[in-house]
Amino acid sequence: MKSALKTISLLSIAMIPVLVLVSSVWALAGTTQVKPRLVVQVTIDQMRGDFPMRYKDRLGEGGFRYLMEKGTHYINAHYQHADTETPIGHSALFTGTYPAYNGIVAGSWYDMDKGRLIYNCEDDRYPMIGKEPARGKGRAPTNLLSSTIGDELVISNNGQSRIFSVSIKDRGAILPAGHTGKAFWYSKSNGSFESSTYYYKEYPGWVKQWNAKKIADSYKGKSWDLLHDISTYVFGRSDDRPFEVDIFDLGITFPHQLKGDSKYFYASLTSTPFGDELTLDFAKTLIKAEKLGQGKQTDFIAISFSATDYIGHFFGPSSLEAEDNILRVDRLLADLLQFIDDQVGLDQTLVIVSSDHGMNEAPEYMQSLGFEVNRLTSETITKGIVKRGLTARLGVPEDVIRLYEHPYIYLNEEEIKKTKYSVAEVETVVAEEIVKIPGIIGAVTRTDLLKGSFAPTRVNMQILNNFHPKRSGNIHVIADQFWYFYYQMEPASKVAATHGSPWTYDSYVPIFFTGYGIPAQRIARPVTPYDIAATIATCLEIKPPSGSVGIPLVEVLKTK
Repeated sequence: MKSALKTISLLSIAMIPVLVLVSSVWALAGTTQVKPRLVVQVTIDQMRGDFPMRYKDRLGEGGFRYLMEKGTHYINAHYQHADTETPIGHSALFTGTYPAYNGIVAGSWYDMDKGRLIYNCEDDRYPMIGKEPARGKGRAPTNLLSSTIGDELVISNNGQSRIFSVSIKDRGAILPAGHTGKAFWYSKSNGSFESSTYYYKEYPGWVKQWNAKKIADSYKGKSWDLLHDISTYVFGRSDDRPFEVDIFDLGITFPHQLKGDSKYFYASLTSTPFGDELTLDFAKTLIKAEKLGQGKQTDFIAISFSATDYIGHFFGPSSLEAEDNILRVDRLLADLLQFIDDQVGLDQTLVIVSSDHGMNEAPEYMQSLGFEVNRLTSETITKGIVKRGLTARLGVPEDVIRLYEHPYIYLNEEEIKKTKYSVAEVETVVAEEIVKIPGIIGAVTRTDLLKGSFAPTRVNMQILNNFHPKRSGNIHVIADQFWYFYYQMEPASKVAATHGSPWTYDSYVPIFFTGYGIPAQRIARPVTPYDIAATIATCLEIKPPSGSVGIPLVEVLKTK
């Protein structure tokens, strides 16, 4: 990077205790440097914490290696909530708090008032720009109960800071943008970036111009090829495995050919590194068009790269595809960091890179290593032992179970009122029956969570951190280690691997800080991704988000 990082000598106060040291650093920093002109927070969807280190020997100079060697790298960061899914992780990163406080408890949850499942960022009051309202199709951040770090920045200076968010996924853009930002996400139907009427009445001119270029069409007929010779890859001999999923007719071996005439062409880009390339191009266009980092107040942009998640789902995290993708993400980050340096200056920009969750291995891969694991289905839970147990033990009809929506079983309380049993009694029996199912290790009821009647184990505390009384279900179900809940991602009938558990492979993510005088260091002490928002708030001298549970990372605050 061409810009030199600013330095502050701490030699004269090196022996002062840590808390006093942090205070002194910022008193000194306030006289010698201004706040960052721009904050760039990058989320790499499903980037498990070990991925950057796994392929470190083949990384370039400007991406992950730069973050590791020139910035602060936390190598022991874990979420402390139980349902490690995309919307939950994105919300936690930017609100600095648990699902219990920010309200995003699952990908979808049952809404008692509406009498149906609702999507995490669904709000039909705000249809897509240029489209007619339709049930379940409106998008807004209104389900997010907490403020985000971007919201707090806007609040602090009466709206002079500008907040933007970009992602392939709607949830990956909307939730980080918070209530005061502008969000854009990719359309799998036409290859454009779109938004809803929550943000704009009509698209800004630069968005119309970008969409008019139809950059996605330039990938028609192209193929995803390996960056290097296959002999150099850790998983080079594992390119043809029957459990991998042939999504969008891309095949399960290299090269993965894009079919330009397929009705799924635009969607297929999301399952290749090309989806991230489009996201980066749009984000760079946004930064230039909106002149981010050029005003008197700090601006903020959240960028979420989603291809790692899709590729991990369909091919598995320990696959040739996932390995090649990490090397491509490395180049993508190098491109982004160089662009930021050219446009704003890295010494004037605070850059954070992390992830929304980790990833479980494909069960078949673990079986090949000797683990006795398998897949679970929602039908296994709701149509098997549980329902038979209800009939045999209580004599109640099976329809007292409304539905299973990971990770919750929702009961039909109106039907339970027709029986002689209380909701708490039915919950208890359902939970007892669930743990009889092979691969299920635990089930905690709503009643026990409200009363605090559960053993304070690590996993149970993660379940409590995930629990919101108006949105969570009656029973939170936990699969055993390396087992996973099978589910469908259209148009595929299955996925190879997934996430969503409290186990370390799903909770483990990297955290990097760089730019803005951040020192080069590797930190192994336990931290959480919730700490990121609190650290940004301290850096910007604003209050943390409303539900924040994070603790400022003192190592980051020790600017050079």
